[in-house]
Amino acid sequence: MAKVEIELVRKVLQRNDLDYEVISQILGDLELEVSSGDEVDSPSMPPVKKQFVMLVSDPDGKFAGELFTGWVLQIPEDQSPLEINAQLVRAAYDFNRSRKGSKDPARTITDVCEIVPAKILRNQAVWVRTKEPVLIVRTDNKIPTTEPTADEDGDDETPAAFDGELPGLD
Repeated sequence: MAKVEIELVRKVLQRNDLDYEVISQILGDLELEVSSGDEVDSPSMPPVKKQFVMLVSDPDGKFAGELFTGWVLQIPEDQSPLEINAQLVRAAYDFNRSRKGSKDPARTITDVCEIVPAKILRNQAVWVRTKEPVLIVRTDNKIPTTEPTADEDGDDETPAAFDGELPGLD
């Protein structure tokens, strides 16, 4: 819907030789609608906090019942994903040779993802999208033909609860 200033509407109504009382009534109605519309928009919901989750396809059930963490990384399309560990190690070596790295060196891949600057990682053609580790959720990559009922929880092989501690970050 187009938004028009009330002054423009006033000029158009006056050009059409309408009665002054009718113009005042129309403009009053418009101002009332505009002010009530602002009140509806102002109490908006606070933004939803989001987190990253990696979804791993596991149709054979190799990861059933396990809870993993990891990082979301980007590499060039023409590069093999199998080289990522070597690139992260080279980035750690480069960082540890710097002044900041000599004071607080990167000792684990967790350290590389969390404290090594993006400039050093970029030199190794790696871009870390999540500095904090994220949960990796398993899926069997199938959609059931019937909808689950309320008493069925879907996948009995998944961990019962997440206690807030991310595994594998020793």
